Amino acid sequence: MPAYQPPFQLTHRMTALVADIAEQLGAWKAANRGVLVPDLRRGNRIRTLQASLAIEQNTLSVEQVTAVLAGKPVLGSPKEIQEVRNAFAAYEAMDGWQPHRQRDLLQAHARLMAGLVDGPGTLREGDVGIWRGDKLLHMAPPASQVPRLMKALLGWLRRTGAHPLVASAAFHYEFEFIHPFSDGNGRMGRLWQTLILSRWQPMLAWLPVETVVRNRQQDYYAQLARADASSDCSGFIEFILQAIADSLQDAIAAEMRVEKQVKTRVEPRPRTPDQILAVLREQPELTLAEVAEAIGRALSTVERAAARLQAEGRLQHVGPKKGGRWEVR
Repeated sequence: MPAYQPPFQLTHRMTALVADIAEQLGAWKAANRGVLVPDLRRGNRIRTLQASLAIEQNTLSVEQVTAVLAGKPVLGSPKEIQEVRNAFAAYEAMDGWQPHRQRDLLQAHARLMAGLVDGPGTLREGDVGIWRGDKLLHMAPPASQVPRLMKALLGWLRRTGAHPLVASAAFHYEFEFIHPFSDGNGRMGRLWQTLILSRWQPMLAWLPVETVVRNRQQDYYAQLARADASSDCSGFIEFILQAIADSLQDAIAAEMRVEKQVKTRVEPRPRTPDQILAVLREQPELTLAEVAEAIGRALSTVERAAARLQAEGRLQHVGPKKGGRWEVR
């Protein structure tokens, strides 16, 4: 019996997108010296959680998700608040899981769906379909087939020679096709793709790809439907790869904006004594009133500063009060 293989063909566009992502990832890593600072990590993680849950109809904003994780009161349903807490706990636990291990997959689902469904962390025992209104979009395989299908999918993930970018997207599609849990399959598929990518490049654990997917949600579902209809998920893989590439581009652009803001901050205004000395080096014949006007300071301020400079021996007036000159030492 031939080994299990997700239904896709490697395309020229996939190859080009993989190359583009690798190049952008190199630039992103170089800009951050290989490690994101804690504030960027947390900000990206919050955007990831908010977007992934928003795809599942959670209405909390980025600001509200931030408040929930900070332990602040938020105007939202208890279910939505629990979803945020669960998702944060699941993403934070990723380092301890291996993508090909079913027990880790079940543990992740248990964290993600605790208090939200009956029997979190167990494969479904009933048949499920994906509905939009009264229209059936996808009928998942029978529950009796789920253990066999998941074993085959995780086995393929363990042994595949496909590039991790391609493998993660193919797994994502097949996971959604099998729909192994009674609920939470969408957010689990996105979480597990992130886990797969993070095992290839650790910084990808902090890339908020879900934000791009959320903005293209209708296309996301359309690609899943086309893959079902054609028994070929190549188009879905290309869609996910493009989302990763665009997410990297957004991350790099955001960091460049921050860097530019830092570089263009107004430099501290020079101290008054230093300004006085600089002006009098060039024009020693000026009066203190003229110096005050030149540097934009009050005359009294300039007179006090000049007196201190003379007392310190750094400035001396030579000649008559009118018509004399200053010597800077």
